[in-house]
Amino acid sequence: MDNIWSSNTDIFFDVLSRFPTKCLLNLRCVCKGWYCLISDRLFIKFQSQQREPLFGFFFQQRYQWCLDDIRTINHIPVESEAGLQQSVFSFLPEEVVVLASCNGLVCLRSCYPFRDPFIYVCNPLNKEWIRLGLAKADKETTIALVFDPIREPIGQSANFKLVQVQQYEAGDEEFFFSFDIYSSDTGDWRKSKEICHCNDRLYKNKGTLIGGILHWLTDGDEILTFNVENELSWLISVPISAATLDSIPEACIGEYDGKLHYVMVSENGLHVWCLEDYFEFQWTLKHSKTLDELEEEHPEFFCNLRVRVGQRKFFESTPWMDPLAFKDGYLLMRVCSNIYLYHVDTNKMKEVCALNELGTYSTFNPIVLPYSLSLVPLNWASGKGRQQS
Repeated sequence: MDNIWSSNTDIFFDVLSRFPTKCLLNLRCVCKGWYCLISDRLFIKFQSQQREPLFGFFFQQRYQWCLDDIRTINHIPVESEAGLQQSVFSFLPEEVVVLASCNGLVCLRSCYPFRDPFIYVCNPLNKEWIRLGLAKADKETTIALVFDPIREPIGQSANFKLVQVQQYEAGDEEFFFSFDIYSSDTGDWRKSKEICHCNDRLYKNKGTLIGGILHWLTDGDEILTFNVENELSWLISVPISAATLDSIPEACIGEYDGKLHYVMVSENGLHVWCLEDYFEFQWTLKHSKTLDELEEEHPEFFCNLRVRVGQRKFFESTPWMDPLAFKDGYLLMRVCSNIYLYHVDTNKMKEVCALNELGTYSTFNPIVLPYSLSLVPLNWASGKGRQQS
C-alpha cells in the first residue's frame, strides 16, 4: 500500500479530499502513507474547504436566577447511535461554558464564578486549544466565532476572529449594540466604529455565520446582523410578527444551504422560512406543518399532548414545543420534558433523551450550538501572547 501511495499521490489526494472528516478519521489508520497524506497541511487546507456535514449539537443548560454556571456540556450526535457525550472538553485546563461554534472550531469561556476569566478557542477533534483574555469580564457576554475555511485561500494560515457584542443605553430608553473584534492574526482586541440602534435583547442562536455575515436572533421581531469584512450592521425583520399570532410563538435561526433560515412554532404549526434577499428582506416559506399534521404523522411523540376545548386543541404545558437550534435541515427541539431531533426535508423524527438526562434540570433557555468536524490544527492560527496545550 505504501508503494501505491508513493506513485499515485495526486490520485489519492484528489479522492480522499472529497471525503467528510468523519470518514477520514478512520482512513488515517489504513496505512502510514494515508496517515501522512491526511495529516498534511495542504491536504487539510484543501479538504476543509468542502462543505462539512453537521455532526451534532452542543447543549448546555443555564440557571435563570443563579449566578453560577451549569458546567455539564452535552454533545448530541445527529447520525451516530453512540448517545450523549459529556466529556468532549475534558482536555481543557478548567471547566467552561460554550459560547460559539463555527466550521469545526468552538469558542468557550471560564465558568462563573471566576477570578481570572479566559476565552478558549479549540478544535475538539484534535484537542488543540488557544487561551486569551476577555475584552470584558462579564458572565452574560455574547461572543461569536468567525472561521470560514471556504473563504480562505489554500496555503495561508487558518485565522479566526471573535466578535463580542454589547448593548448600551443611549438615553431616553434607547439602546444600541457595539462590537469588539479579536483577530488571531494580530492577537489584539479592538472596538469597531459601527453601532446598531436596537431596543431588543439578544436571544437564542447567537452569532450564526453565513457568507461572512453574523446573525443574532433578538427577543423582538428583528435579527441583528454584522458584516465582519466591512464592519457594517443592520436589522432584518423576521417573516412574521409575533403580534399577529393568537399565541406566543417560539423561534430560532440557523443555516441551511448557505442561507439564513427562521424557524417558528406556534398554535398555527411549525414553519421554516429562508431569507432569499438581504436587501429586500425577502423570505420564502420552505416548510410548513400544522400541529394536527405533526401529531398524526408522529403519534408516538405528540399523542395526548393536547387537550380539546370546543373545536380547538391546546397544549397543557407552555411552551410545549421549543425549537432550540437549526442546521442543515436538522431541528433540535424540546417537546415538554423531552429533546427531539427532526429533519424538515425527510420528516423523520427521533427522541434524543429526556431533559433531565442532560445534567442539572433547567427550563431556562439553554445554550445550543451546531457542530461540524474539522481537521484544521489550531497551531496554524497566529497571534500574540497565545497559550496552547
